[in-house]
Amino acid sequence: MKGFFQLVSSSEFIRLFEDFHPLDAEDVRVSESLGRTLAHSIMAPEPLPPFSRSTMDGYAVRARDTFGCSESEPALLKVAGEIFMGQSGQALTLKPGHAAAIWTGGELPSKSDAIVMVEYTNKLDSDTIEIFRPVAPGENIIHSGEDFEKDSTVLEKGQLLRPQDLGVLSGLGLTSVPVFKKPVVAIISTGDELVEPGKPLTPGKIWDINTTTLYALVDECGCVPVSLGIVEDDLDSMFNACTKALELPADIVLLSGGSSVGRRDFTLKVLEMVDNAELLAHGVSIRPGKPTILARKGNVALYGLPGHVGSAIVVFYLLVRPLLRKISGTDASMGLHRIKALTAEQIPSVIGREDYIRVSIQWGSDDSPHTANPVYGKSGLLNPLIRAEGLLVIDRDTEGLDQGEEAEVILFP
Repeated sequence: MKGFFQLVSSSEFIRLFEDFHPLDAEDVRVSESLGRTLAHSIMAPEPLPPFSRSTMDGYAVRARDTFGCSESEPALLKVAGEIFMGQSGQALTLKPGHAAAIWTGGELPSKSDAIVMVEYTNKLDSDTIEIFRPVAPGENIIHSGEDFEKDSTVLEKGQLLRPQDLGVLSGLGLTSVPVFKKPVVAIISTGDELVEPGKPLTPGKIWDINTTTLYALVDECGCVPVSLGIVEDDLDSMFNACTKALELPADIVLLSGGSSVGRRDFTLKVLEMVDNAELLAHGVSIRPGKPTILARKGNVALYGLPGHVGSAIVVFYLLVRPLLRKISGTDASMGLHRIKALTAEQIPSVIGREDYIRVSIQWGSDDSPHTANPVYGKSGLLNPLIRAEGLLVIDRDTEGLDQGEEAEVILFP
């Protein structure tokens, strides 16, 4: 294994993603593309809407025929016909002094340029209406191509597809869309003490938490999690599991546990055994999560995550989620909301590392700021994970925060 081996900051860690690139593109059905990232910009194959249409129930008219009319002096127009929904309006051409009944969404007849709402008309007989309010050209009309002209850009490459985007694609008649492939993430939990949930515990054993947690975190990103189960603290077993992950093939491999410097922490040794892998970092100057490891084999990332689930969650949001987003076709950021909040109490920290403090939020209003309450607990306790709503950030050059000091909070999804 080649590369460098040093303690890095979180920003330096993110810069290590520069050589990773988005996955290949694939075409999927529009109806199945929600949350996917566009691999190419979408151009309008036809104008949208394809024809000029009414936005109101009423009468299609030549606007000039209504100029000057009022309730006291209505304009009298002859009804030349009716535009039925789903039928072409161009089969009818309006002559001066003529109108055509039309429904919302109907195609305008030829030579008409405005719609009079039915509320401002009165039908005198089957052939004649009176109009009490003038309309201007273009009133109550959506023109052909007013949404999107033919060959105009509809959606940009790298855009995350939302329900309204899918609706527009369908409105353009598209049935498939090019998106980046979903990253496949292999999850390996290591530890002689771990037992699969649901199986009986024996003395000294605990149920595995990390597999379920990491699986959900990956799924939350819109990626494909694959659990490879629990692996013993054994070099050969861990290497075999890592090899299996690469053969899936996985785009990212997460080894949970075994990344610190204990006597039986084998993750670093396992990564050294992977052919053509390059060590990028062993250790990050953050708390929690310092023993995190990152290696690269081509465009595949291999992470050694802390075994403690609280630390693993923090590292995932800070250092795994950004890379997942990048190879999914978007930017290398967490993609999480951030707010400003005042500290509810003094929060100590140590210069030289970034601290990420679990906090609950007392939400403010227009007149009062948000307040961040630290959620403390001994390492290994799970209760703080349930009560936390986000992570308060303390910069590496800051020696703690005073009560009432403003700080940034990264909110959990």
